[in-house]
Amino acid sequence: MADPARWNHVWVGTETGILKGVNLHRKQATNYTEVSSLSRDQEVCAMCWGDEQESEVLLGCRNGTVKVFNTEKGKYTEFRDCAGGEGPFRGLAVNNSALITCVESGLLKVWREAASENVEVNVGPGVYKMRQNPSKPHCVSTGGKENCLKVWDLENPQNPVFKAKNVSNDWLDLRVPVWVRDMQFLPGSEKIVTCTSYHQVRLYDPSCPKRRPVLETSFDEHPLTALSLTADASAVVVGNTHGNMAVIDLRQGRLLKTLKGLAGSIRSIQCHPTLPLVASCGLDRFLRVHSIEEKKLMYKVYLKSRLNCLLMTRREKWEEEEILLSGAAQDEVKEEDDEVWTLMETVTEVTNTQKAKLTPVEDEKTAKAQKRPKVQGTRKGKKTKRTL
Repeated sequence: MADPARWNHVWVGTETGILKGVNLHRKQATNYTEVSSLSRDQEVCAMCWGDEQESEVLLGCRNGTVKVFNTEKGKYTEFRDCAGGEGPFRGLAVNNSALITCVESGLLKVWREAASENVEVNVGPGVYKMRQNPSKPHCVSTGGKENCLKVWDLENPQNPVFKAKNVSNDWLDLRVPVWVRDMQFLPGSEKIVTCTSYHQVRLYDPSCPKRRPVLETSFDEHPLTALSLTADASAVVVGNTHGNMAVIDLRQGRLLKTLKGLAGSIRSIQCHPTLPLVASCGLDRFLRVHSIEEKKLMYKVYLKSRLNCLLMTRREKWEEEEILLSGAAQDEVKEEDDEVWTLMETVTEVTNTQKAKLTPVEDEKTAKAQKRPKVQGTRKGKKTKRTL
């Protein structure tokens, strides 16, 4: 039987370096890191799945170490030193057997089995996010502070295959600053949606020769920090530093709905690929899962630490999994009970059918208690009436 860690629905990385697995049905969170061995340089800055079966979770730590956690075994199986460049990890991905990392200073590196085959690319300083294209795993996008959106083909990384151009000057003819915080490829196309620290949501199409956004809108007045595409890729969920989260239509650029119940800066958002659910976490230490269709908070779990990033399982039939897991747990308890009763010795109890008789002393005390006259008490100073 697989380890209970396999049935967690969401995996969360914290500022203190702890990996937490959350079972949403039971609202239970389990720490998979020894708290006694934690240090600040083990902060989890980036996460990704190690394979399509979700049997491995990869964690990029601030000290340049990449940890591999096996969900089937419920333990860490590998530690890789991927130090290089300066700053924390801003992205983590896997392409076949190669590991792709990107740090804040702009060093993007492909780690292969043979060290001589490693690939290094300088994508520019101030990187805030690197994302992989699910349709083309060898392509990634990068962006950051004064670092425009770029798309790189890691099989030919000399120059970016797409480099966005800044929007036109504002109404005062001043240059518009650039600060890309998050991005994601639209499935089945080359289009990319981004969010910025200047509360802008932009959609880019690399096939457009102008290299500028084909759609642009804004949400609220605070910096946007994270985004995720909905299951049908027709809308994007964005979150900002004040805990506001909204669903924005990518066809018309209008606000569809807002999701309530959050507090504090949002660090990570992920929509389920098929179900109308979105998970979010941030500095308020809560993991929340909303229903996008009903705008309803479905699950809320307090995780004690400030949360940086999360991974949501792609599995769909959560209710059936819970029934199977409960049945397996009951069978296991029943087997343990049967084993205990089998090993237990048989005890023969001897019963005395005769009634116990009172001793003479007990008979005398009982008789005196029954014949004792009742005394009716009154207030102080008054006579006491004795009834015989």
